[in-house]
Amino acid sequence: MIEMTINDRKVRVPENATVLQATRQIGIKIPTLCHLQLDCFEVEHRMGSCRVCVVEVEGRPNLAPACCTPVIDGMVVRTNTMRAINARRTMLDLLLSDHPKDCLTCEKNGDCNLQQLAGELGLHSILYSGEMSTYPLDLANESIVRDLNKCIMCRRCETACNTVQTVGILSGVRRGFEAVVAPSGERPLADTKCVFCGQCVAACPVGALTTMNHTYEVWRALNDPEKTVVVQTAPAVRIAIGEEFGLEPGTIATGKLVAALRHLGFDQVFDTDFAADLTIMEETTELIERIKNNQNLPILTSCCPGWVKFFEHQFPDLINIPSTAKSPQQMFGAVAKSYYAEKVGVAPENLVVVSVMPCLAKKYEASREEFARDGVRDVDIVISTRGLASMCKEAGIVFEQLEDEEFDSPLGASSGAGVIFGASGGVLEAALRTAADWLSGEDLAEVDFADVRGMKGIREATVEVAGRQLKVAISSGLGNARQLLERIQRGEAEYHAIEIMACPGGCLNGGGQPYINGDTGILEKRRKAIYREDANKPVRKSHLNPDIQKLYAEYLDKPGSPRAHELLHTKYSPRDNF
Repeated sequence: MIEMTINDRKVRVPENATVLQATRQIGIKIPTLCHLQLDCFEVEHRMGSCRVCVVEVEGRPNLAPACCTPVIDGMVVRTNTMRAINARRTMLDLLLSDHPKDCLTCEKNGDCNLQQLAGELGLHSILYSGEMSTYPLDLANESIVRDLNKCIMCRRCETACNTVQTVGILSGVRRGFEAVVAPSGERPLADTKCVFCGQCVAACPVGALTTMNHTYEVWRALNDPEKTVVVQTAPAVRIAIGEEFGLEPGTIATGKLVAALRHLGFDQVFDTDFAADLTIMEETTELIERIKNNQNLPILTSCCPGWVKFFEHQFPDLINIPSTAKSPQQMFGAVAKSYYAEKVGVAPENLVVVSVMPCLAKKYEASREEFARDGVRDVDIVISTRGLASMCKEAGIVFEQLEDEEFDSPLGASSGAGVIFGASGGVLEAALRTAADWLSGEDLAEVDFADVRGMKGIREATVEVAGRQLKVAISSGLGNARQLLERIQRGEAEYHAIEIMACPGGCLNGGGQPYINGDTGILEKRRKAIYREDANKPVRKSHLNPDIQKLYAEYLDKPGSPRAHELLHTKYSPRDNF
């Protein structure tokens, strides 16, 4: 600990703290724009590029950025001098002078940090005028819109892409007035190794990176009398969508979510958790077979499309060890366009499958060529949690006043194991619940594998399953996944199974979820909500879901059958690492 003075007040702070951290410790708020703190992921963006957090430090001629200035014993800081306040206003005025004035139609309207800061500092007019940056929009992919005209060079997205995810496609390009953050050569994201995880979108404080909006396509389908339109909702959506309507983070809004989707006009409202249970049937069958044969281990989960694209680009030598099971989204689409379409007598081309996902990579995943048969996509349209919220608001739905409703059948029943897919560790725990029963030949009473739960980026555990000691690992965030895979490549670690999710914390922190602006306390509330939902389910193991059992009896035969492989499994292809 060291002692310093802030605004004539003596304080003691850790010696490795920054001035910003010290001021927050005593309740002083300094405006920030480029700074981003993610405590539970041990990541702090301290670029200091925007300069709106400058303070005066005694003995220094220049103002210092509080976010990246380390404290020193005896330091004297003043945060509210006229010089500091005028400098902050000038920096913000300069940023606003080169920023588009389309706030009313910008997707980040109301969620824009630049907009909020202008209001807090009382800037109600543009002081400077002159040349404006002009860049073309990047609309060449299904997931992310990139508008460099709105880039303020805070470089948060660069930290998310390069430090957290280690994908490494973003960096500062050009110089001076023309400086922006973009891929090398300013190429479209579709022409890079971008995995479309959306963490750059979540980090961006303005509208330079936003979600590709497909809600109009949904409206058009809902109003087409020739189409039957069904919807599936991912497990992480139900514990976050309430935040868009003022509900407390961590509120379980499953019933209201179903009711809202019915009000929007969907013919049937189904649950991706059903397909999560189906994924466990196939993936666990594959896991047990590999363990018994002691071959092709460790098995890597394959539910996350961002993670799948990551290893296709960056670890092609390991391309045979991920499970071949499709993700729950794609399994649902395949079953809906075959089993369900036959049941209701609808041609696959007239059945529109809409997904509501927490993840922007799901938009990309649905467009992959292998997830279409005879030119008909398994999943037609993907919208994010935020996208669904905007549709509800547009339709005048008062979400918080809706009466709870139940999912439709036969693709709506799910187990608690399906619910926990939304949290890091959930897929592995769901697989262990089924593997324990199948390997022991019993319906075991203990279903909780708490050792695999948590928010830490890399977790390891040894779990006993039917007398076998299984070594498992869990990773969330692609930077952590890279560490695990490189250890495997070097022969430094051996596991039976590894779960990997692209987004830190898992799907509950997906790029399409309500913005949290670095508040990791919200993520913890979402995580706890997922496990509450699981604990309240009457069935908590995937293989005991009666509708899953019926699907196999009527249509798929058994896990791993030829038809199951045709519909529910896929293959991977090495991609250029550029």
